[in-house]
Amino acid sequence: MRAFVFEKGSFKVTELPKPQAGALEAVVAIKAAGLNRRDLYTPGRLGNDSEALILGSDAAGVIEAIGEGVTDWQVGDEVIINPSLRWYENSDVPPADFDILSFPDNGTFAEKIAISVEQLERKPAHLSFEEASVIGISPLTGYRALFTKGQIEAGQTIFIPGAGSGVATFLIQMAKNVGARVIVSSRSEEKRNAALEIGADVAIDTHADWVELLKEEQIDVVIESVGRATFNRSLDVLKKGGKIVLFGATTEDVVDFDLRKFFYGQYTLYGTTMGSREEFRACLEHLAEFNTHPVMDRTFSLDEAEQALEYLKENHQFGKITITI
Repeated sequence: MRAFVFEKGSFKVTELPKPQAGALEAVVAIKAAGLNRRDLYTPGRLGNDSEALILGSDAAGVIEAIGEGVTDWQVGDEVIINPSLRWYENSDVPPADFDILSFPDNGTFAEKIAISVEQLERKPAHLSFEEASVIGISPLTGYRALFTKGQIEAGQTIFIPGAGSGVATFLIQMAKNVGARVIVSSRSEEKRNAALEIGADVAIDTHADWVELLKEEQIDVVIESVGRATFNRSLDVLKKGGKIVLFGATTEDVVDFDLRKFFYGQYTLYGTTMGSREEFRACLEHLAEFNTHPVMDRTFSLDEAEQALEYLKENHQFGKITITI
């Protein structure tokens, strides 16, 4: 089968043996596979002497073979892959054997994958294969940040610094689905306008004076993923007693902030990443209930996978990028 791999310091499309379904596994013929920032970071973790590893964590496809002991799935079933491995029940932290698909195991940028049926879910009927292929890391991360950690409710206001990411576009839509007010920021006027088009109530320039622009707002929750560049600015506009939910740091990881200001403000800081199967299924129910479609930016072919990664690295996208297989 054809697959896009990182091997010994470089990317390439290569031929690999077709996977076989082991006990309690299925082989999925992949129709499309979604990109995530994780796909940019994994090569750095592997190093330049690594053996071939198939990148990619998200995918949608059709079951073409099942292994011994599989009873709930049949050949021909349309599925999506839950990339949150072995985290089944909702919990404060993932279990010790938790991993994310594609490191250390092979991922989804290939024609086929053999995977435990515990990681499969029915493809949402209202989504195309390309749309379904991005229902993985981004919506699951957003759902846990918004509802499990942020506990957002109708009438509350959330602020999302950085409006263009896949997670951010899901956050905007899911928060609006439940009646929240949504404020976003972006350096790009084009992305600010796009955020307004998918439901954001207010979109501000990242370089503007946030305190001045948002002085009339009561921001209950900040969903923060930018890191050092925006963390203290986010804290400055959060209402007293509000929450910051942190799921990423696309700028520098290390942040200095005023502890006295923090505890006098009665703020709460939550860290979160990914989510459980229980939350993933709740997320799928949410998307189906509100007929929510992912915001799709661009589609690439498998032969263009390296180009797709470069496009993602340069932050050109608004929403999700997928690779058709």
